[in-house]
Amino acid sequence: MDQVFDEPERIALAETVRKFTAEQIAPFLADWESSGEIPLELHKRAADLGILGIGFPEDLGGSGGDTIDSLLVVESILKGGGSGGIVAGLLTHGIATPHIVDEVDRRRAAGDQTGAELLHKEFVAPVLAGERICSLGVTEPDGGSDVARLRTRAVPDGDDYLVSGAKTYITSAVRADHVVVAARTGGNGAQGISLVVVPTDTPGFSITRKLDKMGWRCSDTAEIALDNVRVPASYVLGAEQGFASLARHFVAERLTLAATGYATGQRCLDLAKEWTQQRETFGRPLASRQVVRHTLAEMHRQVDVARVYTRSVAVATTQHQDNTLAAVMAKQTGVAAGEYAADRAVQLFGGAGYMTGTEVEMHFRDVRVLGIGGGATEVMTDLATRLLDL
Repeated sequence: MDQVFDEPERIALAETVRKFTAEQIAPFLADWESSGEIPLELHKRAADLGILGIGFPEDLGGSGGDTIDSLLVVESILKGGGSGGIVAGLLTHGIATPHIVDEVDRRRAAGDQTGAELLHKEFVAPVLAGERICSLGVTEPDGGSDVARLRTRAVPDGDDYLVSGAKTYITSAVRADHVVVAARTGGNGAQGISLVVVPTDTPGFSITRKLDKMGWRCSDTAEIALDNVRVPASYVLGAEQGFASLARHFVAERLTLAATGYATGQRCLDLAKEWTQQRETFGRPLASRQVVRHTLAEMHRQVDVARVYTRSVAVATTQHQDNTLAAVMAKQTGVAAGEYAADRAVQLFGGAGYMTGTEVEMHFRDVRVLGIGGGATEVMTDLATRLLDL
């Protein structure tokens, strides 16, 4: 498996992303954490290097690549001094745009070249070029993981649809140019849900509240309201196929969260190792003490196990294997590794680790959301029991 990740092109990709992060992100991250968002210019610079296009078809403006390459991007952002918030804010299109790309493919296959090109030019190409920002709007104020019961509705009105409802905890919504909204176009349950592209400058769309968060502070998050927002019927991504589309792409999202977990853990391990070698107490480096070395070894074990397992799932995914269960397990393992390593890093840093502005303090806050987003840990465990027929 390591050979797959160590191919020359992938080594070059990882180094490009690491260097980009070290030069273009890390020096400014504290300021973006304070302001609560990252600049659009960062998207443009990332797009120019092909980073935003990883995992997307070249004929749509992407850079090609697969799940393996996408994981390397996440790993390298953290290795270069980035954060989970950067992964979430810079790569939000990774959870929104694939639904549009799927619809482009469906329309092409059906011979609707005009409809396919409309979506490509309006919503795919500008995002992959770093010129526009997109979000995915699923979670609602009165429901999170129970997507099948969402209340936002999209009702036909002539050649258009009118979308009404509310969404919350929407990543990049403050800066977004369009949001892929999960809305009910049919009856109750999962089968009645569609995905609808809603441009944020359309009358009736509004940001009701910019949300302040414990972590991922450089990644803007908001509540949105939709009050009879009129969009063309061509912006509906497949009639009542929304739930299936969301479920299909959950594997990639959960692997990304797993990678964010173990890559954050690796970064915390690297920082803690350096700190304990330099920090002296009672005339000796912290690293000279057995309890400290044992802690570092356990951090390494958990991070390495999570990385090896998640990477193996990514490889299997590229071979078109059904990895729903494995992706769930990878997410759980990656999250646990990140939480443990961040917690231990703060402990090893002592008072310095508790101070705002210390990198391990930021990671400690950031990893907490990983067990909530993309399916809460408890929901994932329950899903695993069903998939295992327990």
